Amino acid sequence: MQTVDDAEQQVEFDRKIAEEQKIEPTDWMPDDYRKNLVRQMSQHAHSEVIGMQPEGNWITRAPTLRRKAVLLAKVQDEAGHGLYLYSATETLGTSRSEMIEALQTRKAKYASIFNYPTLTWADVGAIGWLVDGAAIVNQISLQRTSYGPYSRAMIRICKEESFHQRQGYEIMYSLAKGSPEQKQMAQDAMNRFWWPSLMMFGPHDSDSAHSGRSMKWKIKRQSNDDLRQKFIDQTVPQIEVLGLEMPDPEIKWNEERGHYDSGEIDWEEFYQVINGSGPCNHQRLKHHINAHEKGEWVREAVRAYRVKQQEKSAENAA
Repeated sequence: MQTVDDAEQQVEFDRKIAEEQKIEPTDWMPDDYRKNLVRQMSQHAHSEVIGMQPEGNWITRAPTLRRKAVLLAKVQDEAGHGLYLYSATETLGTSRSEMIEALQTRKAKYASIFNYPTLTWADVGAIGWLVDGAAIVNQISLQRTSYGPYSRAMIRICKEESFHQRQGYEIMYSLAKGSPEQKQMAQDAMNRFWWPSLMMFGPHDSDSAHSGRSMKWKIKRQSNDDLRQKFIDQTVPQIEVLGLEMPDPEIKWNEERGHYDSGEIDWEEFYQVINGSGPCNHQRLKHHINAHEKGEWVREAVRAYRVKQQEKSAENAA
């Protein structure tokens, strides 16, 4: 039960949310607000880190030195995004080790898109263009999220994601305007990543377990379906510029709505993937766990150094 103090703090919290003021780590917040943030922010961090894998294995196989350097920079950015977001989530009182354990034991999820394989170089372009393009649509609104550390992290992340989207589109443009074989490679990659990219926005609003509360608390600023529609509307003209066939035969402009209509997502596939049965779920987590275990010596060294510094401080104080 709420105490009188809690009730007063709840009123103050509600006032800040209503007046578009940021909630900071030292502010009082409802337990459910904190839990919702930890779930969303840690899932976002996990997605950035796991998302390094599909593209990382193409760094050595990129077709030119320039492409290698750009892709290397992009993958490095994703690692940085994960770091920002883990650090921001830690301000809510959960440790990095707790978050990683939740990921590795499948208690926490990450974006379903990263459980699909990258079969060709065009897939790297499709990920940059479609996947990062979908991420930008979602993350632009998160710059206005109600939790201060999350909002500030998203400002920098969005700037870097815009570079990633342009990098992907450049790859797709080069392939689409290249030889017939290259154009077909681009078409195939787009066809395979189109639907998983739409799934990134999550289930329909009516089927989302967390969307309502997140919108109420202004953690999310736009609904899943509105964000998905925005992505479709901005991406269809880009497909036309590429000269590729639409990945969804039901895409058509609806003059009355002022938006593109599109086909229905295979939600059965979506739930299979997020529940661990995607093409690469096992592979992604296995790789993450292996890398984490191999990096234990670094964490041990950091802990030993910290103890040594504390002992020195104690000696100096004495």
